[in-house]
Amino acid sequence: MTKKIVITGIGATSPIGGTARDSWNALLAGESGARALEHDWVAELELPVTFAATAKVAASEVLERHEMKRLDPSSQFALIAGREAWADAGAPEVEPERLAVDWATGIGGVWTLLDAWDTLRERGPRRVLPMTVPMLMPNGPGAAVGMDLHARAGIRTVVSACASSTESLVNAYNQLQAGEADVVIAGGSEAAIHPITIASFASMQALSKRNDDPATASRPYDVNRDGFVMGEGAAALVVETEEHAKARGARIYAELLGGSVTSDAYHITAPDPSGLGASRAMRATLEAAGLEPGDVAHVNVHATSTPVGDIAEYTALREVFGDHLDNIAISATKASTGHLLGGAGAIEAMFTVLALHERTAPPTINVAELDPEIPLDVVREPRTLADGELVAISNSFGFGGHNAVVGFRSV
Repeated sequence: MTKKIVITGIGATSPIGGTARDSWNALLAGESGARALEHDWVAELELPVTFAATAKVAASEVLERHEMKRLDPSSQFALIAGREAWADAGAPEVEPERLAVDWATGIGGVWTLLDAWDTLRERGPRRVLPMTVPMLMPNGPGAAVGMDLHARAGIRTVVSACASSTESLVNAYNQLQAGEADVVIAGGSEAAIHPITIASFASMQALSKRNDDPATASRPYDVNRDGFVMGEGAAALVVETEEHAKARGARIYAELLGGSVTSDAYHITAPDPSGLGASRAMRATLEAAGLEPGDVAHVNVHATSTPVGDIAEYTALREVFGDHLDNIAISATKASTGHLLGGAGAIEAMFTVLALHERTAPPTINVAELDPEIPLDVVREPRTLADGELVAISNSFGFGGHNAVVGFRSV
Protein backbone atom coordinates (compact mmCIF):
# COMPACT_ATOMS: atom_id res chain seq x y z
CA MET A 1 0.00 0.00 0.00
CA THR A 2 1.30 3.46 -0.93
CA LYS A 3 1.99 5.60 2.13
CA LYS A 4 1.43 9.31 2.40
CA ILE A 5 4.76 11.07 2.89
CA VAL A 6 4.95 14.56 4.42
CA ILE A 7 7.39 17.39 5.20
CA THR A 8 7.49 18.34 8.88
CA GLY A 9 10.67 20.36 9.27
CA ILE A 10 12.83 22.76 7.27
CA GLY A 11 16.23 24.33 7.81
CA ALA A 12 18.65 26.39 5.74
CA THR A 13 21.61 28.68 5.67
CA SER A 14 21.89 30.58 2.41
CA PRO A 15 23.22 33.69 0.71
CA ILE A 16 20.04 35.55 1.68
CA GLY A 17 19.50 34.28 5.21
CA GLY A 18 21.00 32.32 8.07
CA THR A 19 17.81 30.31 8.64
CA ALA A 20 15.01 28.86 6.55
CA ARG A 21 12.54 31.54 7.59
CA ASP A 22 15.01 34.39 7.07
CA SER A 23 15.87 33.02 3.62
CA TRP A 24 12.18 32.80 2.71
CA ASN A 25 11.42 36.32 3.92
CA ALA A 26 14.39 37.72 2.00
CA LEU A 27 13.26 35.84 -1.09
CA LEU A 28 9.78 37.38 -0.85
CA ALA A 29 11.37 40.80 -0.35
CA GLY A 30 13.31 40.42 -3.62
CA GLU A 31 16.76 40.46 -2.06
CA SER A 32 19.89 39.28 -3.85
CA GLY A 33 22.64 37.30 -2.16
CA ALA A 34 25.25 38.09 -4.82
CA ARG A 35 28.05 40.33 -3.61
CA ALA A 36 31.64 41.26 -4.40
CA LEU A 37 34.25 38.85 -3.03
CA GLU A 38 36.62 40.51 -0.57
CA HIS A 39 39.35 37.84 -0.52
CA ASP A 40 42.89 38.87 -1.44
CA TRP A 41 43.11 36.02 -3.95
CA VAL A 42 40.53 37.63 -6.23
CA ALA A 43 42.96 40.36 -7.26
CA GLU A 44 46.14 38.31 -6.82
CA LEU A 45 44.92 35.67 -9.26
CA GLU A 46 43.22 38.16 -11.57
CA LEU A 47 40.00 36.16 -11.59
CA PRO A 48 37.64 37.06 -14.42
CA VAL A 49 34.65 36.87 -12.05
CA THR A 50 34.96 38.80 -8.79
CA PHE A 51 31.64 38.10 -7.08
CA ALA A 52 29.49 35.25 -5.81
CA ALA A 53 26.50 34.58 -3.56
CA THR A 54 28.29 33.85 -0.29
CA ALA A 55 26.51 32.72 2.86
CA LYS A 56 24.86 35.64 4.61
CA VAL A 57 25.69 34.30 8.07
CA ALA A 58 29.13 32.81 8.62
CA ALA A 59 29.16 29.28 10.02
CA SER A 60 31.47 30.51 12.78
CA GLU A 61 28.58 32.58 14.15
CA VAL A 62 26.51 29.42 14.66
CA LEU A 63 28.82 26.49 15.36
CA GLU A 64 31.25 25.82 18.19
CA ARG A 65 34.95 26.31 17.56
CA HIS A 66 35.72 22.58 17.76
CA GLU A 67 33.03 21.88 15.14
CA MET A 68 34.51 24.46 12.81
CA LYS A 69 37.97 22.91 13.11
CA ARG A 70 36.84 19.35 12.34
CA LEU A 71 34.42 20.02 9.50
CA ASP A 72 34.86 21.26 5.94
CA PRO A 73 32.66 24.30 5.18
CA SER A 74 30.28 22.07 3.22
CA SER A 75 29.74 19.99 6.37
CA GLN A 76 29.46 23.08 8.54
CA PHE A 77 26.56 24.33 6.44
CA ALA A 78 24.98 20.87 6.48
CA LEU A 79 25.10 20.68 10.26
CA ILE A 80 23.50 24.12 10.62
CA ALA A 81 20.65 23.32 8.23
CA GLY A 82 20.13 19.81 9.59
CA ARG A 83 19.90 20.98 13.19
CA GLU A 84 17.44 23.72 12.31
CA ALA A 85 15.22 21.35 10.34
CA TRP A 86 15.26 18.81 13.17
CA ALA A 87 14.30 21.43 15.75
CA ASP A 88 11.63 22.83 13.42
CA ALA A 89 10.12 19.33 13.15
CA GLY A 90 9.88 19.20 16.94
CA ALA A 91 12.92 16.94 17.41
CA PRO A 92 10.92 13.76 16.72
CA GLU A 93 11.28 10.89 19.14
CA VAL A 94 12.27 8.11 16.78
CA GLU A 95 14.36 5.01 17.24
CA PRO A 96 17.85 5.60 15.76
CA GLU A 97 17.41 2.45 13.65
CA ARG A 98 14.32 4.06 12.07
CA LEU A 99 16.02 7.40 11.31
CA ALA A 100 17.95 7.92 8.06
CA VAL A 101 19.85 10.70 6.31
CA ASP A 102 19.98 11.18 2.56
CA TRP A 103 22.32 14.07 1.85
CA ALA A 104 23.84 15.51 -1.29
CA THR A 105 26.72 17.58 -2.55
CA GLY A 106 27.99 18.38 -6.00
CA ILE A 107 31.66 18.93 -5.22
CA GLY A 108 32.26 18.16 -1.54
CA GLY A 109 35.22 19.30 0.54
CA VAL A 110 37.11 21.27 -2.07
CA TRP A 111 38.46 23.79 0.47
CA THR A 112 39.89 21.03 2.67
CA LEU A 113 41.44 19.22 -0.29
CA LEU A 114 43.16 22.23 -1.80
CA ASP A 115 44.24 23.72 1.53
CA ALA A 116 45.85 20.37 2.36
CA TRP A 117 47.63 20.37 -1.00
CA ASP A 118 49.01 23.85 -0.27
CA THR A 119 50.16 22.68 3.17
CA LEU A 120 51.89 19.63 1.70
CA ARG A 121 53.77 21.67 -0.89
CA GLU A 122 54.72 24.51 1.43
CA ARG A 123 55.27 22.76 4.76
CA GLY A 124 55.68 19.06 4.07
CA PRO A 125 53.65 15.89 4.76
CA ARG A 126 53.95 15.99 8.53
CA ARG A 127 51.90 19.18 8.64
CA VAL A 128 48.93 17.72 6.75
CA LEU A 129 46.13 17.33 9.28
CA PRO A 130 45.01 13.77 10.16
CA MET A 131 41.38 14.82 9.68
CA THR A 132 41.99 15.82 6.05
CA VAL A 133 40.38 12.76 4.43
CA PRO A 134 37.28 12.69 6.68
CA MET A 135 36.82 16.40 6.02
CA LEU A 136 37.20 16.29 2.25
CA MET A 137 35.02 13.20 1.61
CA PRO A 138 31.81 13.98 -0.30
CA ASN A 139 29.90 11.95 2.28
CA GLY A 140 31.26 14.17 5.07
CA PRO A 141 28.24 16.51 5.20
CA GLY A 142 25.74 13.66 5.41
CA ALA A 143 27.87 11.90 8.00
CA ALA A 144 28.02 15.06 10.10
CA VAL A 145 24.22 15.34 10.13
CA GLY A 146 23.73 11.62 10.69
CA MET A 147 26.13 11.41 13.62
CA ASP A 148 24.72 14.54 15.20
CA LEU A 149 21.19 13.06 15.16
CA HIS A 150 22.23 9.40 15.69
CA ALA A 151 20.67 8.20 12.45
CA ARG A 152 21.28 4.47 12.08
CA ALA A 153 18.86 3.49 9.32
CA GLY A 154 21.44 4.62 6.78
CA ILE A 155 23.37 7.70 5.75
CA ARG A 156 23.47 7.98 1.98
CA THR A 157 25.23 10.54 -0.16
CA VAL A 158 24.15 11.57 -3.65
CA VAL A 159 26.63 13.23 -6.01
CA SER A 160 24.76 14.09 -9.20
CA ALA A 161 26.05 17.61 -9.80
CA CYS A 162 23.29 20.21 -9.56
CA ALA A 163 20.52 17.60 -9.43
CA SER A 164 22.00 16.01 -6.30
CA SER A 165 19.78 17.15 -3.46
CA THR A 166 16.55 16.81 -5.44
CA GLU A 167 17.61 13.22 -6.01
CA SER A 168 18.11 12.90 -2.25
CA LEU A 169 14.48 13.86 -1.72
CA VAL A 170 13.40 11.24 -4.24
CA ASN A 171 15.49 8.69 -2.33
CA ALA A 172 13.96 9.75 0.98
CA TYR A 173 10.46 9.23 -0.43
CA ASN A 174 11.38 5.79 -1.73
CA GLN A 175 13.04 4.73 1.50
CA LEU A 176 9.95 5.67 3.49
CA GLN A 177 7.67 3.89 1.03
CA ALA A 178 9.82 0.79 1.37
CA GLY A 179 9.41 0.84 5.13
CA GLU A 180 13.15 1.16 5.75
CA ALA A 181 12.73 4.20 8.00
CA ASP A 182 10.06 6.29 9.71
CA VAL A 183 11.89 9.61 9.32
CA VAL A 184 14.52 10.80 6.85
CA ILE A 185 16.49 14.04 6.89
CA ALA A 186 17.07 14.93 3.25
CA GLY A 187 19.09 17.86 2.01
CA GLY A 188 22.19 19.16 0.33
CA SER A 189 25.06 21.52 0.88
CA GLU A 190 27.86 23.18 -1.03
CA ALA A 191 30.79 25.38 -0.13
CA ALA A 192 32.80 25.65 -3.33
CA ILE A 193 33.33 29.38 -3.81
CA HIS A 194 37.06 28.85 -4.33
CA PRO A 195 39.52 30.31 -6.87
CA ILE A 196 39.79 27.03 -8.79
CA THR A 197 36.04 26.58 -9.19
CA ILE A 198 35.46 30.20 -10.12
CA ALA A 199 38.27 30.08 -12.68
CA SER A 200 37.04 26.75 -14.06
CA PHE A 201 33.39 27.73 -14.43
CA ALA A 202 34.44 31.09 -15.91
CA SER A 203 36.72 29.33 -18.39
CA MET A 204 33.78 27.32 -19.73
CA GLN A 205 31.73 30.54 -20.06
CA ALA A 206 29.20 29.33 -17.49
CA LEU A 207 29.40 32.25 -15.04
CA SER A 208 27.97 35.72 -15.37
CA LYS A 209 30.71 38.31 -15.64
CA ARG A 210 28.67 41.29 -14.41
CA ASN A 211 31.38 42.29 -11.95
CA ASP A 212 30.09 45.86 -11.88
CA ASP A 213 26.63 44.87 -10.65
CA PRO A 214 26.56 41.49 -8.88
CA ALA A 215 23.06 41.91 -7.46
CA THR A 216 21.51 41.82 -10.93
CA ALA A 217 23.86 39.26 -12.47
CA SER A 218 21.61 36.22 -12.13
CA ARG A 219 18.67 36.91 -14.44
CA PRO A 220 16.88 33.68 -15.40
CA TYR A 221 14.97 33.77 -18.69
CA ASP A 222 16.00 37.37 -19.32
CA VAL A 223 17.06 38.17 -22.87
CA ASN A 224 20.41 39.45 -21.54
CA ARG A 225 21.26 36.53 -19.26
CA ASP A 226 24.94 35.60 -19.46
CA GLY A 227 25.55 32.84 -16.94
CA PHE A 228 24.96 31.72 -13.38
CA VAL A 229 26.21 33.09 -10.07
CA MET A 230 27.96 30.68 -7.73
CA GLY A 231 26.25 30.29 -4.38
CA GLU A 232 26.89 28.40 -1.16
CA GLY A 233 24.92 27.10 1.79
CA ALA A 234 22.63 24.23 2.66
CA ALA A 235 19.01 23.24 3.15
CA ALA A 236 17.38 20.30 4.89
CA LEU A 237 13.89 18.86 5.02
CA VAL A 238 12.54 16.40 7.57
CA VAL A 239 10.48 13.82 5.69
CA GLU A 240 8.31 11.21 7.35
CA THR A 241 5.25 9.08 6.89
CA GLU A 242 1.99 10.86 7.59
CA GLU A 243 1.11 8.13 10.08
CA HIS A 244 4.27 8.81 12.08
CA ALA A 245 3.83 12.58 11.86
CA LYS A 246 0.21 12.53 13.03
CA ALA A 247 0.94 10.10 15.84
CA ARG A 248 3.32 12.61 17.37
CA GLY A 249 1.15 15.65 16.61
CA ALA A 250 3.60 17.21 14.18
CA ARG A 251 2.90 20.26 12.05
CA ILE A 252 2.82 19.29 8.38
CA TYR A 253 4.03 21.75 5.74
CA ALA A 254 3.12 19.80 2.62
CA GLU A 255 2.83 16.33 1.16
CA LEU A 256 5.80 14.95 -0.77
CA LEU A 257 4.42 13.22 -3.84
CA GLY A 258 7.69 11.58 -4.80
CA GLY A 259 9.74 12.29 -7.86
CA SER A 260 11.74 10.95 -10.74
CA VAL A 261 15.36 10.76 -11.82
CA THR A 262 16.42 10.46 -15.47
CA SER A 263 19.49 11.13 -17.56
CA ASP A 264 20.14 12.75 -20.92
CA ALA A 265 23.20 10.70 -21.94
CA TYR A 266 23.82 13.58 -24.31
CA HIS A 267 26.73 15.79 -23.18
CA ILE A 268 28.80 16.19 -20.02
CA THR A 269 27.83 19.86 -19.51
CA ALA A 270 25.15 20.86 -22.03
CA PRO A 271 21.53 19.76 -21.61
CA ASP A 272 19.78 17.91 -24.39
CA PRO A 273 18.31 20.84 -26.38
CA SER A 274 15.13 18.84 -26.95
CA GLY A 275 14.59 18.67 -23.20
CA LEU A 276 13.86 14.95 -23.53
CA GLY A 277 15.35 13.82 -20.22
CA ALA A 278 13.91 16.73 -18.29
CA SER A 279 10.43 16.25 -19.73
CA ARG A 280 10.56 12.52 -18.94
CA ALA A 281 11.38 13.30 -15.31
CA MET A 282 8.53 15.80 -14.97
CA ARG A 283 6.03 13.52 -16.67
CA ALA A 284 7.04 10.50 -14.60
CA THR A 285 6.70 12.51 -11.38
CA LEU A 286 3.14 13.45 -12.25
CA GLU A 287 2.17 10.00 -13.47
CA ALA A 288 3.46 8.30 -10.34
CA ALA A 289 1.33 10.63 -8.22
CA GLY A 290 -1.75 10.04 -10.37
CA LEU A 291 -1.78 13.64 -11.57
CA GLU A 292 -2.38 15.35 -14.88
CA PRO A 293 -0.25 18.27 -16.14
CA GLY A 294 -3.28 20.53 -15.67
CA ASP A 295 -3.17 19.87 -11.91
CA VAL A 296 0.08 21.80 -11.46
CA ALA A 297 -0.20 25.41 -10.30
CA HIS A 298 3.40 26.30 -9.55
CA VAL A 299 6.91 25.29 -10.67
CA ASN A 300 10.20 26.23 -9.06
CA VAL A 301 12.37 25.95 -12.14
CA HIS A 302 16.06 25.05 -12.36
CA ALA A 303 16.73 28.21 -14.41
CA THR A 304 20.42 28.90 -13.84
CA SER A 305 20.48 31.99 -16.08
CA THR A 306 22.59 30.39 -18.79
CA PRO A 307 21.61 31.01 -22.42
CA VAL A 308 21.48 27.33 -23.36
CA GLY A 309 20.15 25.83 -20.13
CA ASP A 310 17.17 28.12 -19.68
CA ILE A 311 15.77 27.55 -23.14
CA ALA A 312 16.23 23.77 -22.87
CA GLU A 313 14.20 23.77 -19.67
CA TYR A 314 11.49 25.85 -21.32
CA THR A 315 11.33 23.36 -24.17
CA ALA A 316 10.86 20.53 -21.67
CA LEU A 317 8.19 22.45 -19.74
CA ARG A 318 6.23 23.18 -22.92
CA GLU A 319 6.48 19.54 -23.96
CA VAL A 320 4.96 18.36 -20.68
CA PHE A 321 2.40 21.07 -19.94
CA GLY A 322 1.40 22.28 -23.39
CA ASP A 323 -0.95 25.27 -23.30
CA HIS A 324 -1.47 24.83 -19.55
CA LEU A 325 2.07 26.12 -19.05
CA ASP A 326 0.69 29.61 -19.62
CA ASN A 327 -1.36 29.19 -16.43
CA ILE A 328 1.49 28.02 -14.19
CA ALA A 329 3.21 30.47 -11.83
CA ILE A 330 6.93 30.12 -12.53
CA SER A 331 9.53 31.05 -9.89
CA ALA A 332 13.26 31.00 -10.59
CA THR A 333 14.75 31.51 -7.14
CA LYS A 334 18.41 31.22 -8.16
CA ALA A 335 18.06 34.84 -9.20
CA SER A 336 18.16 35.64 -5.47
CA THR A 337 20.26 32.86 -3.97
CA GLY A 338 22.71 32.20 -6.76
CA HIS A 339 23.36 28.58 -7.70
CA LEU A 340 24.10 26.33 -4.70
CA LEU A 341 25.15 23.48 -7.03
CA GLY A 342 24.58 20.28 -5.03
CA GLY A 343 22.54 22.22 -2.48
CA ALA A 344 20.32 23.93 -5.03
CA GLY A 345 17.63 21.28 -5.22
CA ALA A 346 17.16 21.18 -1.46
CA ILE A 347 16.73 24.90 -0.97
CA GLU A 348 14.46 25.19 -4.00
CA ALA A 349 12.37 22.27 -2.77
CA MET A 350 12.13 24.06 0.57
CA PHE A 351 10.95 27.22 -1.18
CA THR A 352 8.38 25.14 -3.09
CA VAL A 353 7.09 23.65 0.16
CA LEU A 354 6.78 27.11 1.70
CA ALA A 355 5.06 28.42 -1.44
CA LEU A 356 2.35 25.79 -0.95
CA HIS A 357 2.23 26.19 2.82
CA GLU A 358 1.83 29.97 2.61
CA ARG A 359 0.03 29.86 -0.75
CA THR A 360 2.48 32.38 -2.18
CA ALA A 361 4.69 31.99 -5.23
CA PRO A 362 8.01 33.78 -4.61
CA PRO A 363 9.29 36.39 -7.05
CA THR A 364 12.01 36.08 -9.66
CA ILE A 365 14.21 39.16 -9.54
CA ASN A 366 16.29 40.74 -12.32
CA VAL A 367 14.00 39.84 -15.23
CA ALA A 368 14.08 43.15 -17.05
CA GLU A 369 13.13 41.78 -20.47
CA LEU A 370 11.78 38.26 -20.77
CA ASP A 371 13.34 36.31 -23.64
CA PRO A 372 10.63 36.18 -26.34
CA GLU A 373 11.67 32.58 -27.04
CA ILE A 374 10.71 31.68 -23.46
CA PRO A 375 7.10 32.89 -23.02
CA LEU A 376 6.53 31.85 -19.40
CA ASP A 377 4.42 33.39 -16.66
CA VAL A 378 7.43 34.34 -14.56
CA VAL A 379 6.39 35.65 -11.14
CA ARG A 380 7.95 39.10 -10.63
CA GLU A 381 6.29 40.01 -7.30
CA PRO A 382 5.03 37.67 -4.54
CA ARG A 383 1.83 36.17 -5.90
CA THR A 384 -1.04 34.62 -3.96
CA LEU A 385 -1.84 31.15 -5.22
CA ALA A 386 -5.43 29.96 -5.64
CA ASP A 387 -7.59 28.45 -2.91
CA GLY A 388 -8.09 24.70 -2.71
CA GLU A 389 -5.61 21.91 -3.30
CA LEU A 390 -2.35 23.02 -4.88
CA VAL A 391 0.28 20.94 -6.63
CA ALA A 392 3.80 22.15 -7.41
CA ILE A 393 7.02 20.65 -8.72
CA SER A 394 10.67 21.60 -8.35
CA ASN A 395 13.19 20.92 -11.13
CA SER A 396 16.92 20.26 -10.92
CA PHE A 397 19.31 19.41 -13.73
CA GLY A 398 23.05 18.86 -13.56
CA PHE A 399 26.30 18.34 -15.45
CA GLY A 400 26.52 14.77 -16.63
CA GLY A 401 22.96 14.94 -17.90
CA HIS A 402 21.30 14.35 -14.53
CA ASN A 403 17.63 15.29 -14.21
CA ALA A 404 15.64 15.15 -10.97
CA VAL A 405 12.13 16.38 -10.24
CA VAL A 406 10.04 16.29 -7.05
CA GLY A 407 6.37 17.01 -6.57
CA PHE A 408 4.45 18.42 -3.60
CA ARG A 409 0.82 18.91 -2.66
CA SER A 410 -0.67 21.40 -0.21
CA VAL A 411 -2.29 20.11 2.99
